[in-house]
Amino acid sequence: MTPLRNDTARGLAAGITAFTLWGLLPGYWKALHWLSAGQVICLRALLTVPVLVVVLLWRRELVRVLAAMRDPRIMGLHMVTAALLAGNWIVFVWATQHGRIVEVSLGYFLTPLANVAMGALLLGERLRRWQWIAITLAAAGVTLQIIEAGKPPWVALALCGTFAFYGLLRKKASLDSLAGLTVESLVAVPAAVVWLWISTPVRLAEGPLEWPLILSMGIITAVPLLGFATAARLLPLSALGILQFIAPSLQFLVGAWIYGEEVKSLRLAGFAFIWAGLALFTADAWRRMQQSKP
Repeated sequence: MTPLRNDTARGLAAGITAFTLWGLLPGYWKALHWLSAGQVICLRALLTVPVLVVVLLWRRELVRVLAAMRDPRIMGLHMVTAALLAGNWIVFVWATQHGRIVEVSLGYFLTPLANVAMGALLLGERLRRWQWIAITLAAAGVTLQIIEAGKPPWVALALCGTFAFYGLLRKKASLDSLAGLTVESLVAVPAAVVWLWISTPVRLAEGPLEWPLILSMGIITAVPLLGFATAARLLPLSALGILQFIAPSLQFLVGAWIYGEEVKSLRLAGFAFIWAGLALFTADAWRRMQQSKP
C-alpha cells in the first residue's frame, strides 16, 4: 500500500470510529442526568487531560507539546478551537438531557454540508458531478427537516456552526491530532475549575454505577476527538463531511426509537433524502477507488 493510500485508510478508520461513537453518546449523557450541561463539559475537560498525558508519556511526546505551548500563534489558534469545542459540547449535552436528540441529529446533518461548502469556497477543493448530486439530495433532506420544525432550529444551527469551524481550523493547525487536542484540553482547565467551583454539583457520584460513568468520561471524550482530528488531517473536507452523516444517523435512531422523541412524516422524508445522498456519494467513492487500484 502506498503512503497516500495508507493515509486515506487511516483517515477513514479514524473518522468512522469517531462518528460512530458520537452517534451513540446521547445515551451516555442522558445517564448523567444529575449534572448540568456546564458541569458535564467541565468534568470532560478535566478528566480528558490525564488520559492524553498518559498517551503522550507513552509516546515520549509530552516535552514537544509543552514546548509548542510557548508559541503564541499555536496558543492563539487552539484557544479559539477550545472555545468552539466547549460551545459545541455544552449545546450537545444540554439538548440531549432535555429530550432534543433528534434536533441534535439535525445539527450534525447540517455540518457535513457546511464542511463541503468550506472545502469548495475556502480551500479550493473540487467536487465531481455525482458528489454534487449527493450533496444536493442531502441538502434537500435537511431542508425538509427544517420545514417540519416550523421555526429556526437554534440547537441544530449552533452545533453545525461550532463544529464546522472547529474542523476547518483543526485542518489548518500545525500540531498533530494528539498534540492539538492536548493543548485544547489544557487551555480549558482553568475555566473548568472556576465553573465547577462556583457551580457545585448536587452530587458527583453515588454507588457502583455512577462512579464508572464519571471516571470513564475522559476516555469517552478523548477517543472520538482524536479520531476526528486524525481524519480531519488525512482526508479532504468533502470526504470528512460525508463520513459525518454516520453520527447524526445514529443519533436520530437513538432519539426516535430508544427515547421515543416525536418524528413526523416530513422529517422522515428528509431522513430518506439524506441517506440517498450518502449512498450515492459512497457508491461513487467506491467506484473511483476500484478504478485507481493497480
